[in-house]
Amino acid sequence: MQKNRLEAFSDGVIAIIITIMVLELKAPEGTGWRDLKSNSLPAIFFSYVLSFIYVGIYWNNHHHMLHATKKVGGGILWANLHLLFWLSLFPFATAWMGNTWKWELRPPPAPTAVYGLVLLMAAISYYILQCAIIRNEGRHAMLAAAIGADWKGKLSPVLYFSAIPLAFVSAWISNGLFALVALIWLVPDRRIERVVERDAP
Repeated sequence: MQKNRLEAFSDGVIAIIITIMVLELKAPEGTGWRDLKSNSLPAIFFSYVLSFIYVGIYWNNHHHMLHATKKVGGGILWANLHLLFWLSLFPFATAWMGNTWKWELRPPPAPTAVYGLVLLMAAISYYILQCAIIRNEGRHAMLAAAIGADWKGKLSPVLYFSAIPLAFVSAWISNGLFALVALIWLVPDRRIERVVERDAP
């Protein structure tokens, strides 16, 4: 099957996820600068920015991964739905962590752990999708050549997994790990672009 519909559907779902997250940003009722500090708005905004960056990272890498994919099969379609399922939980996890976090206090342990769990499962589902594409196209496909050692993909789940129990010790450390992984992925990675350019006719 051609990949066009899978790309269009995924882009639409990711756009809806971002829209739902931004709708959780409630404007303060007052008109002063102090009102921006009320109702945990700084914590809510931090949670939103972090999640927006993560969804953007997934969209960017998903786009590049499919760019290096020629055709998709049933296994890839289900693996992609599995990824979208976990990404669709970002608004819930973001809202729970942001709405229960008083900025002057430490982040709440349970919502932080759930946020880490959603990040972990999204990373695992992305890896499953990646493996499904490589299995469908063969070990010598463009995607397999581009990924290489994939140290980012291996390190990220380890940090997420560590952050989940650490949330009950120090949720600040967990949030620091979430931000660290986001920063690692924000560094431009042109592996797939280089391979596609090299193999282009």
